[in-house]
Order: sequence, then structure tokens, then C-alpha cells
Amino acid sequence: MPVGVRSALTLERPGARMGADRVALLAAVGRTGSISAAAREVGLSYKAAWDGVQAMNNIFASPLVSAAPGGRAGGGAALTPAGEKVIAAFTAIQEGLERVVASLDNQIDLDPGDILWSLMMKTSARNTYRATVTSVTESPVSAEVQMDIGGGQTLASVITGHSAAEMGLAPGIEIFALVKSSFVILAKGHELGPMSVRNRLTGTVTGRTDGPVNSEIVLDLGSDKTLVATITRESAEALKLAPGDAATALIKSSHVILALP
Repeated sequence: MPVGVRSALTLERPGARMGADRVALLAAVGRTGSISAAAREVGLSYKAAWDGVQAMNNIFASPLVSAAPGGRAGGGAALTPAGEKVIAAFTAIQEGLERVVASLDNQIDLDPGDILWSLMMKTSARNTYRATVTSVTESPVSAEVQMDIGGGQTLASVITGHSAAEMGLAPGIEIFALVKSSFVILAKGHELGPMSVRNRLTGTVTGRTDGPVNSEIVLDLGSDKTLVATITRESAEALKLAPGDAATALIKSSHVILALP
């Protein structure tokens, strides 16, 4: 029996992916009012669902979900107006895509395995923030780019002058700032002495997952933005980091990667 062409919409931008699975998670959060309940409904672990919500909140200009961590017991969560718009927009695009694919299936003989719907690049960086360039300081060799990522938090990145010119960076330009979790240095508390590290993002520890060698620490940066740091377990134990603790993420400006939408 011949197999028809079916569509599967995935919207991708640097560091983020929005597919039917994430839209289903958003819709489940809206129906249940809980990330843990939404995770059960769509067949995800609580951690996978929480990570998905954090990733979506980080990448959009406005958070899609307003949530309070509650663990597997459940915490309150609700869709924001932006979240409702994303679901409506994705649904409209998906329906349009299905009509186009149905038309193609009737007109030409296509092998479904040969069809790839991919719109943008992927990246393995764990932390991706939508940011607005506030200033660009150029020199003959390099350029320092200052960015506002929301919630009173800022990032600076030092890139080559050639890259800054090629990307057309200037105040007001929207851009994505990417930081690998292994590039993040953590310090306990917010009041730190003089240091050479350019970027300091202050937040509150909301999660800690220990492995045999490394620990993953999640910080709430405010305004529904989060940051993930991967440090050695020995360091995590020495700092005695636990949920509720104030902490500062230190990131060298040369470790902040920039990408255009």
C-alpha cells in the first residue's frame, strides 16, 4: 500500500527548536495549569518538560509560560498571552503546510524519506538568549558588543571586527547570545570582589543535579530567564549550592557566541 506524504512542521533558530511536541507541551500546560501534569499528559519526564519550558522562555522576547517550580508534586503554571499567540500561530502554519503537502502529493511522486523541512541552523549551546544590542565598541582587530537580555541582566561579547561588520551589528539590532553550560563559572552569593571576568549574571539556584563527575546547576535570572551551568561535583559540594541560594554566573566575554535570527 503506497504511503502518502505527510508534513511535520519544525521551526528552528539558533539554539532553539519549536515543533509539534513543544506546542503540545504548551497546550497541555494551558489545560492543566501545571508543568508536572502537562509532562504526564504528553509523555515526558518532569525534567524534560521543565527544560523545554525554560528553553522556550529564554528564546522568545516575552516568556510563554509563567511558572513556579514545584517538582514532581506540581507547581503552578499558566500560559502568557505570548504563549497563546505562539500556539495559534504554529497551528495556522501547520494547517497551511498540510494543505501544501497534500497538493504536492496529488501532483508529483515523492519519496517521503526525501523530504526535509528545516528552516534554520542548530546549535549545541545549552544557554541561548534573545538579546538587544545596546552598544558596539570597535577596534582595528575586535569589537565589544553589549547586549540587554531582559530582567535587568546584560551580556558582553568580544568578537572579531570582521564578524561584527559582516553581521551588521548596531544598537537596537536583535540577536541571539549563546553560552555553553561548561563555560559558566559559578560563585555563591551576589556580592563579589573585583574580578577580570566581564559578565556577571545574578540569580537564585532552582535546581541541582549531581552526576559521578559533574553537577548541573540551574539559576533563575528573573523575568522567566534561566541559566544552566555544568561544574564539577567537587566544586558544587565545596560551594554547598542548593535550591534557594543566591549565586552569580561568571562568563568571559570571549565565551559568548553571537548569532543573528
